Amino acid sequence: MFEILVRLKNSPSGQDLDLTLFEFLSDIGYIEERGSNLYPGIKQSIPFRLFKECFLERSDKVWPVNELLVYLNTSKPTLYRYLNRLKSLDIIQEVQLGKEKGYVLRYNSLSLAWNFVESNVKIAMDNYRRTIESIQKMVGEKK
Repeated sequence: MFEILVRLKNSPSGQDLDLTLFEFLSDIGYIEERGSNLYPGIKQSIPFRLFKECFLERSDKVWPVNELLVYLNTSKPTLYRYLNRLKSLDIIQEVQLGKEKGYVLRYNSLSLAWNFVESNVKIAMDNYRRTIESIQKMVGEKK
């Protein structure tokens, strides 16, 4: 199921990749923690490292699950929690590697992968619009 948090906010003006990435990942709901006091520690967190080091910096690589577990030194439940969040956004895609699953950034590009997110948001908003119109019509019929 597609799920994203949408906030109206200005685009970043700084040059600090980690800070910009932290704010972005927090804003879309991938990283739940918010606040500038969390920023220094978040760079070592599993979700941040998975996104930045594995998918963003190595966007051409298909990551087998076992390799991700070793690289991030984490458990399967923790890894899959964050993989599933990225999959639900359509930012990464699952690839079958023999008997094992692997994951890769869609189209090897965050910019191109983001097109899927935008399309999903548009579909969701269109569905909300139809629901609102239906509700308004039902309210009008009761008057």
